[in-house]
Amino acid sequence: MSYLAQNLVWFRKKNGLTQDDLATRLGISYQAVSKWENNQSLPDVEQLVRISDIFHISMDALMGHTPSREKLTQYEAKYLQEDYYWGLEPSPLCYEVMRLKPPTQPWRVLDIGCGEGKDAVFFARNGYDVSAFDLADQGLEKAKKLAAVYGVEVNFFQADVLDFRANSEFDIVFSSGVLHYLTEDIREAAIRSYKEHTANGGIHALNVFVSKPFLSLPPDEESPETLWRSGELAMLYHDWHLRSFSEEIFDCSSSGIPHKHCMDVMIAENGFLAGC
Repeated sequence: MSYLAQNLVWFRKKNGLTQDDLATRLGISYQAVSKWENNQSLPDVEQLVRISDIFHISMDALMGHTPSREKLTQYEAKYLQEDYYWGLEPSPLCYEVMRLKPPTQPWRVLDIGCGEGKDAVFFARNGYDVSAFDLADQGLEKAKKLAAVYGVEVNFFQADVLDFRANSEFDIVFSSGVLHYLTEDIREAAIRSYKEHTANGGIHALNVFVSKPFLSLPPDEESPETLWRSGELAMLYHDWHLRSFSEEIFDCSSSGIPHKHCMDVMIAENGFLAGC
């Protein structure tokens, strides 16, 4: 299914519309909408504009990849510096992925919000087949340079975590320090989409920032509504096997101002891994 076809379904349902509702708004038959959503035909440009208006989104968001932006993303300005803002050491979560699903074959990895690419490149160096996306142009450019330094191939592409929908299957879905950008109203549907595109025996290795009344809002966060609640991530995987789950409070100075974060860290498995 194409990004457009998937997003038509996604945003239609998000807006509480049936195929018939959308068809009526557009003055067409519901069969035409069904064909779009099953990738059997495409709306014309005028229809795409009207659909975007109905869904209250941009054309870029509807098409499912690179959104138009009027300003730099939060980290893009920081990625302009020569040094790697997040360093080059892989996240500890990467090693847990390797322990649970070692590269006995080139498992397909999706890195959500890869930043400057350190984790994606680490996986590729160890024999995984990696696709990775981020919204920040500068982050992706540095990620590609890092992959070239190590002589590995990574499918880096630009997308917004709010809009991106997988359209192929993965064995491992990985994300570190990014999913707090998912607003509360779309978290369940976004996670469901990733789960639906994960192979049997595949794993999701994710972490999310969570709110605590005794911790101040980090200085680089614009709104507390982006933070998750303790255990919220695990509840979205109640139908999977939780291989590990922990909650950690740690010091951080990424903004130049010392502060603390609380983070839920989870690895969940779709079914049972062979030999476990």
